[in-house]
Amino acid sequence: MRAAATPPLSSGILTDVGRQRRGRANEDAALALDLPRGGLYAVADGMGGHAAGELAANLALDTLSQHYLRGRGAPPVRLAEAVQAANLAVLRHAVGEYAGMGTTLLALLVDRGAAIIAHVGDSRAYLLREGELHRLTDDHSWVAEQVRLGNLSEEEARHHQWRSVVSNALGGEERVRLELFGLPLRAGDRLLLCSDGLSGAVTDAALLELLLRPQPPEVLVRSLVNAANDAGGADNITVIVVDVPRDQRLPHYTLPPRQVDGPLYVDMLLSAQRGSSPLTYVLLILAYFTLLGMILVPEQRTAIGLLGVVLLGGVLVAQRVTRARLGRPPPRPAPLRAAAPPERAARKSSG
Repeated sequence: MRAAATPPLSSGILTDVGRQRRGRANEDAALALDLPRGGLYAVADGMGGHAAGELAANLALDTLSQHYLRGRGAPPVRLAEAVQAANLAVLRHAVGEYAGMGTTLLALLVDRGAAIIAHVGDSRAYLLREGELHRLTDDHSWVAEQVRLGNLSEEEARHHQWRSVVSNALGGEERVRLELFGLPLRAGDRLLLCSDGLSGAVTDAALLELLLRPQPPEVLVRSLVNAANDAGGADNITVIVVDVPRDQRLPHYTLPPRQVDGPLYVDMLLSAQRGSSPLTYVLLILAYFTLLGMILVPEQRTAIGLLGVVLLGGVLVAQRVTRARLGRPPPRPAPLRAAAPPERAARKSSG
C-alpha cells in the first residue's frame, strides 16, 4: 500500500520476496500513509504458513491504518488503540486453516516534529542522525534476549537455529503487548523500518554505510533490498526509509517515554497515556492561587500577577528543556531474562 509523497517528509517503500523464496507468497507487508502533519508507516512480517502469514500481515496493516484514521484523542493513544485493533483482527481470523497465524508489527507515526514508534516482534527501527546509526528497537525474540544477557554474540544469533522464534506477535492473545515511545526529530534525520529479511542478512555496520549514501529514499530502498539479496536473500525483505528535511515544532502532547522493562500490555499503556499530566495540575494550581491572591489582596495584585506569570513561565521553560533532552535517541531497554523459548513464542516460516 502506498500513497503519494507529502512535504515535509520524503519516503521510499519496497518489499521483495527474497532470492530463496521466488515463486512463493510474500509474507511481509508494508504501509506508507500520508497524513496532514506527517505520515504513518508500518512493516508487518506474517507467520503461520505462507497463505496465513500473507493474510495476517496485510490484515494487520489494513486494520491499523483504518482504525488510526477513525480514531480520536492524542496520536499516541490512537496508535496504541490501532495496534490493539490489528491484534484482534488477526486473532479473530486465526481459525480453521488459519489457526495459529500471527504477524509482527512495527509502526512509525511522524507527527510534526515528533516520531512515535509502536513495536511488536522482531522488525526493526533505526535512526541515522549526524552520521551515527542508532537502533531504536530491540527484537522481541528468545535469541535477542540471549544476546542482551551476553549468552550469545550478534554473529551467533544471526545463524542460530531459533533465530526465527519470536516471543511477541499480533494474534497470540486478546491484549497485545507492545512498546510505545516517542522522540523529537531533527532536520537531516533518516529513519529506517525493516523486517528481519534485511536486518538478519545485513550487519548494522553495512546498514550505516548504505544509509549514508546521498540517495533519495525511493532509490535507497532498492539498494537496501539488493544488499539483503546479495547476502543470500533467505527471507522476505521489506524496507521503508523516511527522510526529515527540516525542523518542525513538537506537538502539544507529551511524548510517551521508553519502557525500560520491554513490552507492556496495551491497557497499561493506554491508562498511562490517558492519565492527566502532572504538569497540567501544577499549571492549574499556580493559576488558581495567582487569581485567588489578586482577589484577596487587591493592593498587591500587580505584584502577585507578575509573580504568577514568572512561575508559570518557569514551569513551561522547564518542560521545554526536558523535551529538548528527549531529542537524543531513546536508550536501549534493560535485559529481559529468559532461559528457554517462551511458551507463547512463535516460529516464522523458514527456508
